[in-house]
Amino acid sequence: MIDQWIKEIKKSCPPDILGMILSHNGIVRATAKNGGKVQAMNLSYDKAKLEAAVHEFKKREGIADIKAWINEGHLKIGDDIMNVCVAGRFRKDVLPVFQELITMIKTEIVTEEEI
Repeated sequence: MIDQWIKEIKKSCPPDILGMILSHNGIVRATAKNGGKVQAMNLSYDKAKLEAAVHEFKKREGIADIKAWINEGHLKIGDDIMNVCVAGRFRKDVLPVFQELITMIKTEIVTEEEI
């Protein structure tokens, strides 16, 4: 998925504002944040909130494109949780948006239940 997004972004974005693409592939790990064992995860998310967040972050100075996908349902160890790509002009433009968007997804958009 991320490889395909990168191809699409390179093809569709003007080269004068495309200087970097950051990607994130979150996966279900076997250890919880508190150090306990995880066997699986139930995950849901607010689709409208994700769309709104991506729309707003795309308006930021120096951002060329953003793509985000969240895997909803019963997830096993090693399954993808989410993929996010943020493309833009310079590192100083892209890094803060990348970090803020992933943080927002994890804290405000996604609901996780570790099993």
